[in-house]
Amino acid sequence: MRTHEQTVQTQFDPRAQAYLTSAVHAVGPDLERAQVLVSKAVPAAAQALDIGCGAGHLSFALAPYVARMLAFDPSPGMLAAVAQTAAAKGLTGVETRQGNAESLPFDDCTFQLVCTRYSTHHWTRLQEAVREMARVLAPGAHALVIDTLGHEDPLVDTFLQSIELLRDPSHVRNRSGREWRSLLQSAGLLERESAEWATRLDFASWAERMRTPAERVAVIRSLQEGAPREVCEALVLEPDGSFTIRTGLFWLQKSA
Repeated sequence: MRTHEQTVQTQFDPRAQAYLTSAVHAVGPDLERAQVLVSKAVPAAAQALDIGCGAGHLSFALAPYVARMLAFDPSPGMLAAVAQTAAAKGLTGVETRQGNAESLPFDDCTFQLVCTRYSTHHWTRLQEAVREMARVLAPGAHALVIDTLGHEDPLVDTFLQSIELLRDPSHVRNRSGREWRSLLQSAGLLERESAEWATRLDFASWAERMRTPAERVAVIRSLQEGAPREVCEALVLEPDGSFTIRTGLFWLQKSA
């Protein structure tokens, strides 16, 4: 029986290229907003940490605005893809390091920017990980959290979490905006700005990206076809199984 960490590596190591070319991950209004926020508030000499960097899209987007961007992830396959792509892009300030969010191997107050995108729904001990983010962040410095959100309605949220887990066994939970604000505040990270966007997920590419087995795809489609009207409307469920969720962005500052 595998641990969750082993499941994450098994899921993501072979899929680095799929995430590198994924339109959902490679572009988006959240990346554009992140660049604006960082360019205005973070010093050019900053040391930055991207936790759960995946294929590196956030690292690549923000690297031009900081002196050093450390792309941090548990998946060696993802880190190899990040290093190769950064070199191809000429992003000499991007470095990679393997590890887990819940136990960051860095001294207190090391970074002037700590960020994460589309990763936290895989973390098993989110509260500890958020506290680690705050610990390694310098006083007065900024943090950026971007991820898909859970739903405030329990009916819709149960359905969403169910199909996410069927599609990807490394999925833990999408947190709602309310849950995020509580976690971030308890870690001493003060919200300076937040935003949400609709994110449409094309069913075929969503399932193929994780190579979801056919039998699980069939279960997901069965759940969708039997979903109550409230779920169909909230997730904008389409005939082919495509659906729409929300991406949330939280721009934060550590107490000075």
